[in-house]
Amino acid sequence: MITMIKDIMNANDSAAPNSREMAVLKENFPSCFRADGSFDIERFKEFLSDKIAVTGEGYELKFLGKNYARLLASIDTTTVVVPDEEHNSKPENMNSENIYISGDNLDGLKHLLKSYSRQVKCIYIDPPYNTGTDGFVYNDQFNFTVEELSEKLSISEEQAQRILDLTKRGSASHSAWLMFMYPRLLLARDLLKDDGVVFISIDDNEQANLRLICDDVFGEENFEGHIHWRRRHNQPNDKTKLIGIVAEHILVYSRNCQYLKDVGVGKVALTGEFSNPDNDPRGDWASKPWKAGSDQSGTRYTIITPTGIELNEEWMGDFDTYTSLLNDNRIYFPRGGDGMPRKKYFKTERQAEGQCATNWWIHENYGSNQKASDELTELFGFKNAFSNPKPTQLIDAIISLANVKDGDIILDFFSGSATTAHSALQFSLGYKCKFIMIQLPENLDYLFANASSSEKEKWKNVIKMLDENGRPHTLDQIGLERIIRAAKAIKEKYPDTTADLGFKHFTLVEPADDTLDKLEKFDPNENKLFADKNLLSEFGKPTVLATWFVRDGYGLTADAEELNFAGYNGYYIGKHLYLIEPELSNKAIEAIVVKYETDGSFNPENVVLFGYSFTWTEIEALKINLKRLKDTEKNLRINFDIRY
Repeated sequence: MITMIKDIMNANDSAAPNSREMAVLKENFPSCFRADGSFDIERFKEFLSDKIAVTGEGYELKFLGKNYARLLASIDTTTVVVPDEEHNSKPENMNSENIYISGDNLDGLKHLLKSYSRQVKCIYIDPPYNTGTDGFVYNDQFNFTVEELSEKLSISEEQAQRILDLTKRGSASHSAWLMFMYPRLLLARDLLKDDGVVFISIDDNEQANLRLICDDVFGEENFEGHIHWRRRHNQPNDKTKLIGIVAEHILVYSRNCQYLKDVGVGKVALTGEFSNPDNDPRGDWASKPWKAGSDQSGTRYTIITPTGIELNEEWMGDFDTYTSLLNDNRIYFPRGGDGMPRKKYFKTERQAEGQCATNWWIHENYGSNQKASDELTELFGFKNAFSNPKPTQLIDAIISLANVKDGDIILDFFSGSATTAHSALQFSLGYKCKFIMIQLPENLDYLFANASSSEKEKWKNVIKMLDENGRPHTLDQIGLERIIRAAKAIKEKYPDTTADLGFKHFTLVEPADDTLDKLEKFDPNENKLFADKNLLSEFGKPTVLATWFVRDGYGLTADAEELNFAGYNGYYIGKHLYLIEPELSNKAIEAIVVKYETDGSFNPENVVLFGYSFTWTEIEALKINLKRLKDTEKNLRINFDIRY
């Protein structure tokens, strides 16, 4: 099992751009692989021969570094998950299922896939727009040589050099932006449930490219729509531009369009004007034409208005349906009874049904950038805390449209000012949903030093606020503080709520170079008599456990039971017993065996060891003693997983 840093580093050496796809084929079409590992394409075609339309025509998205981006999605992360023990132990957070991750989202997504694959209902992201002024530069760092990259991607050294130049010079080209987004979207798709939906904000600079890579990743048939959100409430008057920009784009894709339709799509808040001019006891209503439109089929018959006018037209329903609606006072004739009949629909009924979304979202109903800034000002007490934030009104509508219900997960891996978390907290007042946020901890002191004069004032205020709250000067801390303040405001407004308003915080950390050097040099075959007790202290026990819990499918909010085996502590959860501390005595080994033999509820099938903490003698003694369980009533065959 590839589960610790040294093992991951070794596996990454053999990773290829198609590693993820080959793993899918091996899982679902094992008969198409020969004994030597080669793929039998003719056998595979037999599976596709029945009722599959095959086309030899089409087009595809190609850009410099596409295979490199696929390779990045295939390489596992060597970061470890460090829990914020002080924050996570607070009463409001200790049992929370909400998660905030400080770290690179490429690493964060890879960790999440170990526990949350096909579990996320709604993803919303607001990635860099690559405007030329938004600070986007390609910054994924992987230390390949020209020769290594050439071999891995099966390309010339000249092509490999061009890709490496793109990664090392901090490029903001279209190819660099595509290379940045592509692996993240590939991983994000694997997190979506079958009825999951992803919403991606973008502006004109990369909208066309985003549509192409989303078609490539999610499939053209799963394109659900293109929302135009009017983000400005005022009209621009820039005489240097032919067209003033007042709207942004939100591209919407499902994981599986048919599954989404079968399960049901969500609705948005009711809009439109309702009144009650005839004092109908059912309350306010609006109306729509009963006459069929020019592009609609209808039934022809004659309707007589209250004033005696005969109208022979194509109508939306048959005569019996019309008569039933008329008798139920659901047909309205305007202009004092002379007008064309209109069908009434009542506000209360529409509210119960919900309203289908359109692709034009106006700021009056879905908020604006200014509204979002006002929300942050109310929470933080100063203006311009964040550039171009999104309003909770917008994210509220997205969550509703995704049809989020009890137990569903909402993910935002470009968390920014944490608007998505704020909306999820509000939404949890009605449904027990959960959020996962990921944000890169960018250095605010660096941003301040390199900001324009107008931007410096913003960062100065943000840094002052962080200082007042004892927080480091990093971008993720703005989101963390925003969530805490939003939760407090919600609790003050709804003091009796039992909603989960806390969250657990984790940081992704790349081990130091000297630690990696020790891992590389440690050879268990040459260290049979002596354990390296210092390596556990360099990582920390909570970090090792948190990293392993998420890798073994228990998630980031899991809690293991700490067990005492004759003075030695082990950690038990689900099907795993984790042994990570040094000094495993014979008495402790015997206590572990007795626990298995005498406790009917204690049946972990996997015993996981932090290999650096144990000598060969200790490991062999544990293996020999646990083999006894095969001959007991439990008939357990223990899987030993020694991780380096």
